[in-house]
Amino acid sequence: MDRSRELADFLRSRRARITPDRTGLPADGRARRVPGLRRDEVARLAGVSTEYYTRLEQGRAGNPSPEVTEALAQALQLDAAEREHLTDLLARPARHAPIAPQRVRPGLHLMVQTLDHVPAFILGRRTDVLAANRLAREVLTDFDALPATQRNLARYYLLDPAARTRTGDWEQIAAETVAMLRLEAGRYPQDRRLGDLVGELTLRSPEFSTWWNDHRVLRRTHGTKRYHHPLVGELHFSYESLQPPGDPDQTLCVYNVEPGSPTAEALRLLTSWTAPAASP
Repeated sequence: MDRSRELADFLRSRRARITPDRTGLPADGRARRVPGLRRDEVARLAGVSTEYYTRLEQGRAGNPSPEVTEALAQALQLDAAEREHLTDLLARPARHAPIAPQRVRPGLHLMVQTLDHVPAFILGRRTDVLAANRLAREVLTDFDALPATQRNLARYYLLDPAARTRTGDWEQIAAETVAMLRLEAGRYPQDRRLGDLVGELTLRSPEFSTWWNDHRVLRRTHGTKRYHHPLVGELHFSYESLQPPGDPDQTLCVYNVEPGSPTAEALRLLTSWTAPAASP
């Protein structure tokens, strides 16, 4: 990934979405050729010179101080994930250290399997699915049955035809997953496997390039999701995403349900219908 180009495209995309009236800047009567803020307006809001901001947007300003980075984040009204992404893109030098394979420690793996009444799984870098309990495999797809290189949430949502019919609000969920990959790309620009995944999704998913090129970034924390299971119908979840202590690049995802709800009853039925046959 060309970090200078990524930084330039990200800053342009963020200033393009902000109108001057949202920042309190007075109207100056000048015609605008493109939507959003001009470079000189971002510079004024951040308290830097227009020349410096222009060099920064072109990747020629070196490594700005934390104070300048924070001033830019405020000027561009960045959220927490966007601030994190900006910091990653501004970091020098880029990370060149080899990226080691990820493993789920035994205790964490056992905890995921112990959560047998709700879907639970662990995501690693690139949205790789590192572990999943039985209900997660039933509600989404059987990741364990896939080759290890294909156990990936983004591949599932964007390339598996069944995901489009099984996932409620598919377009929103798929776009959010692309935004998660964008955040990863800023942090690990030398990750060859991530580059291969982006290339595959670019070639095979009609929607991927549009979502990738809008430079949205996201760190998923909590929310709601809907799925339609062919056996038990509609399922409604309230999910939580947590980083296990000691494993900052892994995320524990748990799909909670309200006790006594139709989804809780549907999961109970699904568990009983799909339970492995007892050994004779």
